[in-house]
Amino acid sequence: MKIIEVKKLPSALALNLGALRSSGKRPGVVTALPQVTYVRPRVVVNAKDVAAYAKVCGFTKAHGVPMLYPHMQAFPLAMMLFGAKAFPWPAMGTVHLANSAKLLKRINVGDELRIEMSPGELYAHEKGQVFTLHARALRAGDVVWESTWTLLRLGVRTPQGEPYTSALTDDTPISHQADFFAGAGIGRSYGRVSGDINPIHLFAITAKFMGFRKAIAHGMWTKAKALSALMPREAVDHAEVIVEFKTPLFLPAKASLWAARQEHGTVFEVRNAKGDKPHLRGRVTY
Repeated sequence: MKIIEVKKLPSALALNLGALRSSGKRPGVVTALPQVTYVRPRVVVNAKDVAAYAKVCGFTKAHGVPMLYPHMQAFPLAMMLFGAKAFPWPAMGTVHLANSAKLLKRINVGDELRIEMSPGELYAHEKGQVFTLHARALRAGDVVWESTWTLLRLGVRTPQGEPYTSALTDDTPISHQADFFAGAGIGRSYGRVSGDINPIHLFAITAKFMGFRKAIAHGMWTKAKALSALMPREAVDHAEVIVEFKTPLFLPAKASLWAARQEHGTVFEVRNAKGDKPHLRGRVTY
């Protein structure tokens, strides 16, 4: 396993330009992903950054450090991975199919974390090749957070691996709980705090250039927005959430939150205003 330490990150603009330049990749049949781990050896959980992320996503100060906050610290490593020559597919044209995150120990402002990102497994899908990225955060050598990003590279004709199957099979009836508004600028606001400045999220005109009729909300913002309403109103020590992304949330838009609370958590969906089309489906436990 090759270890690449990243002590100083490139700017968000440089990372995204690198991802854009990698769009010309045309690999043949890919049977395995590179054995490499990108590492940020020392990331301090900054109060200002946490507050900015919380404000954009709807969390309150009482929530503490939101459980998806480490995703933002791992995101630049994923962009560096996509930009590397050894990685077969570019970021552009890759669809975020599902995302899971597990908080193993409470993370606090001031903590010093080691952030790691590695490629994972391959799965066959009717629309192309599914692959995974694994991220984790360590504090003093202990894993405190881990996440799996499940991504789909569209158009791969000979996908490798076992067939991809959904991890969400709970058919518990859910009901309408709340509505929220995703403004036209939410992609820019989330982009500023997350570093994800993909043009499809920023403006209608840049999204149209990339083949979308309007700008679309970041899937991870939609996931976080739902969690801000579903998580307890205090910091938690342990939690796990998995979502599958279904249809784009075009901006601006009114969205609806549907859920059914269970003994230790909630199954939920973010749907359109009418409640007849899901943007994402998920389950959270704590």
